[in-house]
Amino acid sequence: MAETEFTAMGVRIGRRLRSLSTAGQVRIRGGRLELLTSYGSEIDSAPVQAVRASRPWFAPEGRALADLNGTRYLLTMGVGDPAPGQPGPPAARRFIEAVRRAAGRDG
Repeated sequence: MAETEFTAMGVRIGRRLRSLSTAGQVRIRGGRLELLTSYGSEIDSAPVQAVRASRPWFAPEGRALADLNGTRYLLTMGVGDPAPGQPGPPAARRFIEAVRRAAGRDG
């Protein structure tokens, strides 16, 4: 079984004005990005090389855009687990960095 490279839980996953999950999960594992409902059902998945992740210019810090299979998803994430006494980077920024690392697009 492949090692999980990134996981975010409690993510609001939306497409256009429609909410697909208010407590979903985003996971990068084995070279694939998976968007899951709160029950673990797959919403969409794609190889990370085919995924485009970015921060929308119009949204606050905790949001990210992910383009999978020609569909754009808006992901609203909370702050991840910071080190003790440290604020830590927002989960949306960590997600974008994880997609780039997994796809081999560092930088």
